[in-house]
Amino acid sequence: MTITGKTQLIGLIGCPVSHSRSPAMHNAAAAALGLDWAYVPLPVRPDDLATAVSALPTVGFRGVNVTVPHKQAVIPLLAELDEGAQALGAVNTILVGANGRLTGYNTDWTGFQADLAEQQVAVNGRHCLVLGAGGSARAAVYALAQMGGRVQVLARRAEQAARLIADLQPHLPDSLLGERPLTDLPHAAAQTEAPLIVNTTPLGMTPHIDQSVWPDALPMPAGSFVYDLVYNPARTKLMAQAEAAGCQASNGLGMLLHQGAQAFTLWTGQQPDLAVMAAALSDKP
Repeated sequence: MTITGKTQLIGLIGCPVSHSRSPAMHNAAAAALGLDWAYVPLPVRPDDLATAVSALPTVGFRGVNVTVPHKQAVIPLLAELDEGAQALGAVNTILVGANGRLTGYNTDWTGFQADLAEQQVAVNGRHCLVLGAGGSARAAVYALAQMGGRVQVLARRAEQAARLIADLQPHLPDSLLGERPLTDLPHAAAQTEAPLIVNTTPLGMTPHIDQSVWPDALPMPAGSFVYDLVYNPARTKLMAQAEAAGCQASNGLGMLLHQGAQAFTLWTGQQPDLAVMAAALSDKP
């Protein structure tokens, strides 16, 4: 890839960003469409966030993704937010308008929905156990409730789960939301038939691949679908536990793919080839 004065720039703001697979995914999508666009990682420290974001129009960027720790902190720096970003209080995509106007979007929750739909996972009316109450949990809860799921949030810090529910409830008037401490997981699992179980914690992520949020001694409800937002390793211990119990399981790579594809369309106005993006994510030729 050769970057010239005509190349349209997009990228990723975060700290750190060196581990991200997004550059490979987006650059492969642009190349497949014959677009002279380049996606570059931009390591930005928290103290430099305002300077970096305000400079985006000046230095010719068409948009950026936003990752930790900036998804909330970036909001006051933007002129406008879409409905999902407002509800979640988090932005993962910024579009730089023709006049330099910065609009924030959240494609995490819609990317999660798209991956569930692609895998034909039933959600409407289903009991959903969301494990964890951080930023990714907010996206998962919002997505599931929008799809008609009956969502219980279980977190180690009960006050964090309660705050998540309180923040989202005004945006989800018809949903059934609840929260309980993570120590109640055995009780919740025993009460729930064929739930959709979503792990939003980092437990099981490389290098701690022997960890799982699900206790070894706890039977997994029959007919469960387990969605682990962790995708490194590709098959987590939680996924192995689910499969050993005869349940279906998925990692979070599909969510990363679909949120990225939606961001790409916001920036370029074109639909990327999902197969090309997926191959780049998986390091396949």
